[in-house]
Amino acid sequence: MEPVDFDDAETYEPDAGWQRVAMAGSNAFTFEWFEKPPGHSSPMHDHENEQVCVCLEGTLTVTTEDDKVTLEKYDSVWLDAWESHRVENTGDVRAVGLDVFAPGRSFEFWTDREE
Repeated sequence: MEPVDFDDAETYEPDAGWQRVAMAGSNAFTFEWFEKPPGHSSPMHDHENEQVCVCLEGTLTVTTEDDKVTLEKYDSVWLDAWESHRVENTGDVRAVGLDVFAPGRSFEFWTDREE
């Protein structure tokens, strides 16, 4: 067993107000808690990991090249590996979510990313 105390977990902020926290995980999967301020959107991107995005608070809109879905509290969406997408807080209040990635990944996906 390997517990993770939220207040002591590894964090990073790819953009102002967009915070990510590394939760439990392994090479097989990782969990990342995140929050986004109103109007914030990640850039369109893809990655080798399958992803499940769960909305915990607020409203998140997930857009792919072919579709768009709006998630409210406890709704989720699955994204296939290499499926281009972006996640946006389309509400008027802070949005909080949980991303699950398989295989697992580190924060280097965003920190070492070339624009």
